[in-house]
Amino acid sequence: MALIVQKYGGTSVGSLERIASVAEKVSAARQAGHDLVVVVSAMSGETDRLIRLAKGIDPQPNPRELDVLISTGEQVTIALLSMALEKHGCPARSYTGAQVRILTDSAFNKARILEIDAQRMRKDLAEGRVVVVAGFQGVDEQGNITTLGRGGSDTTGVALAAALKADECQIYTDVDGVYTTDPRVVPEARRLDRITYEEMLEMASLGAKVLQIRSVEFASKYNVPLRVLSSFTEGAGTLITSEEEGMEQALISGIAFNRDEAKLTVLGVPDQPGVAYRILGPIADANIEVDMIVQNIAEDATTDFTFTVHRNDYEKALHILRATASELGAREVSGDSRIVKISLVGVGMRSHAGIASTMFQALAKEGINIRMISTSEIKISVVVDEKYLELGVRALHSAFGLDAGK
Repeated sequence: MALIVQKYGGTSVGSLERIASVAEKVSAARQAGHDLVVVVSAMSGETDRLIRLAKGIDPQPNPRELDVLISTGEQVTIALLSMALEKHGCPARSYTGAQVRILTDSAFNKARILEIDAQRMRKDLAEGRVVVVAGFQGVDEQGNITTLGRGGSDTTGVALAAALKADECQIYTDVDGVYTTDPRVVPEARRLDRITYEEMLEMASLGAKVLQIRSVEFASKYNVPLRVLSSFTEGAGTLITSEEEGMEQALISGIAFNRDEAKLTVLGVPDQPGVAYRILGPIADANIEVDMIVQNIAEDATTDFTFTVHRNDYEKALHILRATASELGAREVSGDSRIVKISLVGVGMRSHAGIASTMFQALAKEGINIRMISTSEIKISVVVDEKYLELGVRALHSAFGLDAGK
């Protein structure tokens, strides 16, 4: 008999019919002999509706009061699901994050979990109940309700699984697993049977929106086996786990891409110590995250400095950079908000040479010019013009044998 934590997202509990369907799924797992803790999100669209209400009162609502408001969405779902389970003859008990005592820090709207008291849940499980817990929320030392930020229910599920030492944490969503790339871009994309935490972290950080990054970090830290499944279709999903010795690794597990990139370049900066800090310091002070950085030194003792930011920050970063360039006596500032990042991800890269050359050859064959390159132990990213995104992803998917049937 296994202890399983199941998490259902907003679309999975988006209506009374879907809540009834979740209750059937949970009841079936319990009848199979498993102990179950179920974490649920608010019904789809509910959190957005509550935020709109708050902003109708004040465009910048008080963060503490906003958490009090938006945490109510999950409270509705836990009560309805518990009622549905009881109707199925399945004893259940619902808890808010505060009742379970998911202790967090006091960073309202983006709190981090510090500790979980599993005692009450263990007692209910021992008495044969299904425990239904509100995702996305907790309580701080002062008793204030806190929320964990967008996608926080994934983190709640993984954190409860870690606290209870569960056998598996199952994340039910509207996709049936993790794919080699977005099937909307490459119809031949395959569902992966398994992927490592490291690979999933890279895929998530590079734009694959299947799981919240923090939930994968949490699972990796506490070695919680994580499985992504569909609420709507049967299947084994994708298991996210640690890299096992002897586990045969595919060369490349997936191709991630990010459309939200913009590139800024300052040309002809005097090449002297501290110049990188003088360029990026004001960008960081404006709370703008920098992704890829390339610096080229010319023969005339000047340097060209290029970096990428999120497209939403492009205009702001360009304005700051122009002021900095003027102070530094740089020759010119240019920018481009029509670029994308395409990344190969795979722990198999560690032991194989030639992956970069295969990547560059596949892109060159399609006439795709590479603007920037960045590498890590299990990832190679390139920046290309936006118009080449889909062509580039399809070319690489085929070049590395990821297409279904290969």
